[in-house]
Amino acid sequence: MKYRYTKYTGDELDDLDLEDLVAKLSDLLLASGFGNPYGTDEDERTMQALHDAILDALFNGGVLPEETIERLLGDPSDGDQADARSKLEELIQQIIERMAQEGYISMPPDLEAERERRQGRSGSGRGQDAPPVTFEVTDKALDFLGYRALRDLLGSLGKSSFGRHDTREQATGVEVMAAPKPYEYGDTLNLDPAATLLNAVQRQHEHGEDTSRIRVTHADLMVAQGEYQSSCATVLMLDCSHSMILYGEDRFTPAKRVALALAQLIKTQYPGDALKVVLFHDSAEEIPLAELGRVRVGPYYTNTREGLRLARRILDRQRKDMRQIIMITDGKPSALTQADGRIYKNAFGLDPFIVAETCAEVAACRKSGIMINTFMLARDYDLVSFVRRVAAICKGKAYFTTPYTLGQYVLMDYMDKKTKTIH
Repeated sequence: MKYRYTKYTGDELDDLDLEDLVAKLSDLLLASGFGNPYGTDEDERTMQALHDAILDALFNGGVLPEETIERLLGDPSDGDQADARSKLEELIQQIIERMAQEGYISMPPDLEAERERRQGRSGSGRGQDAPPVTFEVTDKALDFLGYRALRDLLGSLGKSSFGRHDTREQATGVEVMAAPKPYEYGDTLNLDPAATLLNAVQRQHEHGEDTSRIRVTHADLMVAQGEYQSSCATVLMLDCSHSMILYGEDRFTPAKRVALALAQLIKTQYPGDALKVVLFHDSAEEIPLAELGRVRVGPYYTNTREGLRLARRILDRQRKDMRQIIMITDGKPSALTQADGRIYKNAFGLDPFIVAETCAEVAACRKSGIMINTFMLARDYDLVSFVRRVAAICKGKAYFTTPYTLGQYVLMDYMDKKTKTIH
């Protein structure tokens, strides 16, 4: 059998860093309704939107070197513009298919109708009338975006060795940090063999017993000491009211990105911790952590008290040394759930009735030993005074920041709590 060898040129997309591309598409993949708060996810997660985002990343995001793009598309001045456009469409389609193969997105099985619509070959007009083809963001993509957000947000902090919840107390842990101590009821039975045997020998020698055979009793037991490390339960409260995307600024997508980073931090560095997510709007609801990246804003008011009440009930079920609420919001409380289930709403100014009931719930959180840290994304005078009042009641912290610095503040505050607030 004869073989014919040719020069290896490699795959056309060998120079493409798919993870870098997915990170640059995070605004689309984590879309929160900034473009159309009254629509659905399908309005933003269409194949056309993905196509346009990839096109922008190719030419403006530096995903592929310019030399590679010129090699793939050729010089437009040397050939037909239609041919270059056809090559570009084929390149983007290959990238989309590769994203699907790697598990970052899931697509419908048949994309022929979308290709015909984009290329204008549907002569009967059915392509224009058919609904746009959409894609779904997978859990793998959301988990990866959380990792990238954590890496980017902590990059400015330099090298750090984040451990678990260090305290000043000594306990009988697995990692030896101090001299052994006599065993007491309730200690972890992490025996120190050398110290235990030495105790037994000394006791037998003092009592004149034969030391050729060592007999260990309960009083001889010595256990190794390690630093006591506590655990923390956190409820992340996200405001998904309409104000989070008003005034020409998307504040909710950065907040979601921070929440994903916080979840990644806990999963990798603090596996014993608990993190729950509560959305508050006209009412409040707990959502699975896996659905966080798919949450959207809507035409809602801000029912802060109901969010705090739900968060308190969740934390009351947690048997952790530390319990805290991290609340990210940009608006004043403007709704309240009444005893009969009806929702009282007032978006004009700070309603004294709503503020009083909300502060009463803050006091209930303090009575339960729950810390509330508030991150306000606005600077109105009334809002600042309200947040400071909340911080004063619960002895928590209040930060006034922007969506661009929100991530560092949240994560730094969470990690500071590991070493300071429990003392």
